[in-house]
This record gives sequence, C-alpha cells and structure tokens, in this order.
Amino acid sequence: MIRVGFRWLERGLCRHPEIATLSGGSLCAVDFPAMVGVIDHPTRGILLFDTGYDPAFINATETFPERFYRWTTPVKIDAQQAWSAWLATHGIEDSAIVGTIISHFHGDHVAGMCHLAQRPVYCARAGLSELRRPGRFSRVRQGLLPALVPQAADANARFFEDAPAVALPSGFAPFNEGRDILGDGSLIAVELPGHCVGHWGLALRTTDDRQVLLAADAVWLGKSITQRRPPPRLTTALLGDTLRYRATLNLLSEAACCNGDLVILPSHCAASAKRFGGHDAN
Repeated sequence: MIRVGFRWLERGLCRHPEIATLSGGSLCAVDFPAMVGVIDHPTRGILLFDTGYDPAFINATETFPERFYRWTTPVKIDAQQAWSAWLATHGIEDSAIVGTIISHFHGDHVAGMCHLAQRPVYCARAGLSELRRPGRFSRVRQGLLPALVPQAADANARFFEDAPAVALPSGFAPFNEGRDILGDGSLIAVELPGHCVGHWGLALRTTDDRQVLLAADAVWLGKSITQRRPPPRLTTALLGDTLRYRATLNLLSEAACCNGDLVILPSHCAASAKRFGGHDAN
C-alpha cells in the first residue's frame, strides 16, 4: 500500500448514555467526539474521512421532526469547530482538500459537506440512495439529515461499489478484500455492514508504517472490540441490522486479536483517539 500522512482530529462532540452504545454500559452520559481523518496523499493532496460536526447541523435540526435528532444526541460545537477556524487550527488549507470519503450518511459524519460538495465525494451508492429516499420521520429515526448534503454531492459522487476489488494485506485479516477508491492501492474502502445501509470503513498505511482501519460506527467504543460487547439490540435494530452488526464486531475483534500492530479507530471513541495520538504520522 502507498503510504499516506494521517491525522485523527476531533470536530465537535455529542453526549449520550453509554448504555445505548455498549451492552452493560453506564447510564451516565459520556462524551462521544466526532473524529475526522485528515489524509495527506503524496500526489493527490488532502482527503477527509468524514467531516465531523459543523454549525450546519444546528441549522438542519431547527425544525421538527429533525429537532428530535438534536435532543437525543445533544451536540457541542464551539467557535473552533466552525469550518475556517477548524482548518486554521490544524494548519489545513481549504484549497488543498481534493475530496471527501464518507463512511456513511449519519448527520455527525456529513455535517460539513456544505463546504465540500463541489469536490469528489467517495461514498456508498446504497448509503446515498437511502439518504435521498422520501419520508422525513423515517430518515430522522435512521439518523439521516438530507439538508446536510447538497445535491451537488450526488453529481460528484464516486461510488465504492464501482471501484476495483483488491486484496487487503494480511495485517488486516480476517478482512481480506476492499475497494481501491483511488486506483493506486493507497486507500481501500472496506464494507463494515450492520450499523446502517451503506456503512464502510477505510484501510490505509501511514508514512510511519502503521496499518490503520478506520472503523467509523462499526462500534462506538474501542472496548466493544476488545471485550466483544455490542450495543443493545434496541440500538442496532433501530439504526440497522443487529445480526450483521454483531458479525462485523466479531470480525473486528478477531482482527484486533490476530494483528497486534493493526490500529482500529472507531469514529467516536475518545480513548482510542487518545491512544493513537492524533498527530501527524509523517
């Protein structure tokens, strides 16, 4: 795999009882940061893996039934999470961002698409189709806010399903196949089904030779993987498919057990983000 620079950076957070995300978890509300992967490709430029929260999320959840989304997952977005401020804080030039890779279309992963829809968007066809289906109440129940993804993104979409299938390096086993989204072996989309329709992760190798699997919401907390503790069935049934979710969790647990050097990063786990470090890997 071609090595890429990589940072794992927070952009906003929400609070929710841990028990909703972890069997036997605490009833107390905990912070779930929204992490963004900043990928510095050696020839293409910078791509973002998801966008985290954005003030656009507040605007999109002003009305009903969308406001229920904000009530169930209270969000914290301070001034430093505004687009220009967040880029400046992390030394990212807007003009250097050449595209976005979307793991799935839940609001906390696409709230920043208003800034990026005119550039290539790498995503699942199934996920984008689900976002565009009619029915406001059903979309809110599924965590989908179509207002966050301008229609321009549809025209600029490059679908995972259309990318060439390639074998993954053995260090990602039991995951053995993905989709080569840039065509150069650097960024391999890996389907991680169960959380919702069109949910994918991303396999990459950093410039300091770490193999990384961005797991998005295949789990919310890293200890779900190490302890094989899925969310309650109520949570997974509400958003997706419980059986497929638990099968994906088992694969992640096996990957973590069998590959000591593999870094698995869920998109909302503060502990995993802290262990990784969040700094440039080049």
